[in-house]
Amino acid sequence: MDKPLAGRVALVTGSGRGLGFAMAERLADMGAAIAIHDVSQDAPAEFGEAESLDAVAAKIAGKDVPAIAVTGDVSDESAVAALVATAEKALGPVGILVNCAGGDIAARGGKPQPNDALGVPLEDVRAILDRNLIGTMLVCRAVCPGMVARGAGSVVNIASAAAHVGVKDGVAYAVAKAAVTQFSRCLDGEMRPHGVRVNVLSPGATKTARFLATRPLDPRSMEESASLDRYALPAEIADAVAFLCSDASRFVSGQVLRVDGGRQLFAA
Repeated sequence: MDKPLAGRVALVTGSGRGLGFAMAERLADMGAAIAIHDVSQDAPAEFGEAESLDAVAAKIAGKDVPAIAVTGDVSDESAVAALVATAEKALGPVGILVNCAGGDIAARGGKPQPNDALGVPLEDVRAILDRNLIGTMLVCRAVCPGMVARGAGSVVNIASAAAHVGVKDGVAYAVAKAAVTQFSRCLDGEMRPHGVRVNVLSPGATKTARFLATRPLDPRSMEESASLDRYALPAEIADAVAFLCSDASRFVSGQVLRVDGGRQLFAA
């Protein structure tokens, strides 16, 4: 089928830009109606990726699928309820949920300084946990009961390669993403008897606009070559999300898929 997700509705949090946008675009290419989400209308402009969230939704709608822009802070329970209600009123019940909103962002913006285990400011720890773990939990709480009632659905929670190793920099983020992974396993135990699948995708370093603008870069990893010893392209992460959202993975649940070109080689 050219459009295997036709007739389904996907909510992708954090999809106004970066990885989230690449994921939403890929699902739209497969025929899904898309609820594009970000914390505000102007969030996609931060790194020059789009003029506004409405502009992103219009780009998705240009693929001949229904699309709507919804805004809200995923760590605010009332805001989450409102954005889900808006999406479902416009598009129908959400059958595909991708929780991509998150990031290693300090309480006042930028990255925490310092960003190690003993020195990271607690206000930044709380902000990162809210943005990643609590946000994922709240959106799942708002969407998953409907999936249970309908006896179908796919949830993909985005973690990080950092969730699976010890790090010296970005500790709060690594801890938050490890928690997302464990929450997803617990959620899967509740959802699988109802035909709802829950999986985790852990991307490695990927060439998004934010990544390129905020990190020291390894010139060798910037090269787009046949070698897997490089940064990922957003489309490569999106392809893995598409698999987990589609019927091609209809018997895959409770799994953690690391998409990092094999950089982390160890037993699961």
